[in-house]
Amino acid sequence: MQGLKAFGNGIYAVDSGYTGPDVAAIHLIEQGGRVALVDTGNNESLGPVREALAELGLGAEAVDFVLLTHIHLDHAGGAGAFMAAFPNAQLVVHPRGARHMAEPSKLFAGVSAVYGPQRARELYGELIPVPTERIVEATDGRVLDLGGRAIRVFDTPGHARHHVCYFDTLSRSFFTGDTFGLSYRQFDVAGRPSIFPTTTPVQFEPEAMHDSIRRMEAEQPAAMYLTHYAQVTDVPRLAADLHRLIDAHVAIAKRHAGAGDARKLLIENDIWALVGEEAQRQGWTLPEAEWRRILALDVELNAQGLDVWLQAH
Repeated sequence: MQGLKAFGNGIYAVDSGYTGPDVAAIHLIEQGGRVALVDTGNNESLGPVREALAELGLGAEAVDFVLLTHIHLDHAGGAGAFMAAFPNAQLVVHPRGARHMAEPSKLFAGVSAVYGPQRARELYGELIPVPTERIVEATDGRVLDLGGRAIRVFDTPGHARHHVCYFDTLSRSFFTGDTFGLSYRQFDVAGRPSIFPTTTPVQFEPEAMHDSIRRMEAEQPAAMYLTHYAQVTDVPRLAADLHRLIDAHVAIAKRHAGAGDARKLLIENDIWALVGEEAQRQGWTLPEAEWRRILALDVELNAQGLDVWLQAH
């Protein structure tokens, strides 16, 4: 799904190019020539976004908002570069994340602890601070006006305490970042998507994630737009799968709570077994070697996040 993909109602997905094709979408919402961008990929993702705007006949001055779902750097690493490129834009981010956008050194240090300094630098380059006067706090219930189109902020912890989702009242759809999981298009079977939760470090909270998903379900959304990757519909079925799989992740973690130094590896092995069960349940047509390649980083991060969650409990 590389390039610009249109979904109607002025909603588009732009492939950020982050680590490869069809991994991380940047969503573009257009209303009356005004634009909001949802999430940013990394600094290099600015190029595809500029191309997408040009394809729509729009310039940098059309961007009113850069909406961050949360400040994990696959979603927010390019925020400073985007704000430098789009002079009229305001950066909208959870109150817990605002200071890290203005001064990103601690944010980069945290990512370096997960990936290692060299890999973090390769992925994200130099993080550019955002002037504080251009930062708007995404408080729960806040309504943003995009050319007369109302976009409402939902505080949605569970994946991270600094996570929000954005509800577009025109399309009755959510832009969900990571709260509504991962749904890579390569796993679709005859147009039927699969979904998988993301329990990455360091703020996974299963009950909060369940509650956030239920809160979005209550709006009876027509679609969810996931950063990983783009539009899914059939929301009730996918939400039920997410609830089931969150509980399965928690059960795996608890099973190995007393395993000491071997714990993370045992958790990771059991997550892979869960993925295998899901491959059968959903009827994936991809060979096992391919789905293991696609999900390798996600499974590693999920195991890390469950290990950190156990340490706190």
